[in-house]
Amino acid sequence: MVSCIIARAQALAWVLVLVMVEAEVQENYSPACREFMYMGTPPLGLENKALKKICQRYNGKPRFVTLYDTFDHIPVYSAYTFKRSDGTKKVDVPWMYEPQLATVSDFGEMQPFPQGDLHRSFEDAQAVLEDYSNTVNFERGHLNPDEHQSDPNDKAATYTLTNVVPQVREFNIGPWKTHEHTIRRRLNNYCRGTAYMVTGVTTSGNMIRRHNIDRVAVPTYLWSAYCCIDYDRNTPFEERTKFPAYAAHGLNEKERPEVLEMSVQQLENFLKSVTFVDKTFQIFYDNCVSPDNGLHMT
Repeated sequence: MVSCIIARAQALAWVLVLVMVEAEVQENYSPACREFMYMGTPPLGLENKALKKICQRYNGKPRFVTLYDTFDHIPVYSAYTFKRSDGTKKVDVPWMYEPQLATVSDFGEMQPFPQGDLHRSFEDAQAVLEDYSNTVNFERGHLNPDEHQSDPNDKAATYTLTNVVPQVREFNIGPWKTHEHTIRRRLNNYCRGTAYMVTGVTTSGNMIRRHNIDRVAVPTYLWSAYCCIDYDRNTPFEERTKFPAYAAHGLNEKERPEVLEMSVQQLENFLKSVTFVDKTFQIFYDNCVSPDNGLHMT
């Protein structure tokens, strides 16, 4: 009898381990999810109980990672590896949500939004389609854009509301889209190894409201940074100065929408002055400096 109880306990323990491995929302990123970050290290200096680490899984595989704010209902950043593409191919998939942010879920990866009122079971912790349905000034703007991916499944995985924030339409389809094109062309042409991308936001206190309740925070700025230590040393000088790492931020407004490029250190200093990151904030491990032994994650 005792041996039977022990066997059952061991079996239950293994089930719990498997569930934890499959879960999207993780206490710490698993090795498979750390592959999307330079040296397997997420940005430092972002600690808050409302922030949840999400390993964004789609169709059975991890696709990228997100730090998600369950209070403001937006991602703080998405981190992903850039894939060479022509930037034109799209996928036709429904918008998805993250079941692991729900109170109860049988799923370990993103799912299409359910019909009816089933989203009530998880809307306390994340944005839902209804939050964006009546907004005139804002669009659902990707942090990990589909044009920075090539595989159809990787593209499809970007269409989750845990990867988007409210962007002013003129900014989204104008300067920020141009910036995404610029980065795609630069990394396509000159990055020879893996390019690690982190795209994030700052918030202002402005909110999208639904039924007189604050629902989704509106970013004041969007920012992005990349790290590619294996790049073409014959790159033209003007572009070579933007390797191995470079960054940018843009003002999410209609009247003055512009994107400014700068060093990663300049972006970090800017973010320390305008948002909640602490003084240890660092986007890339060791500021994207190649280790002496030449070993890095790919």
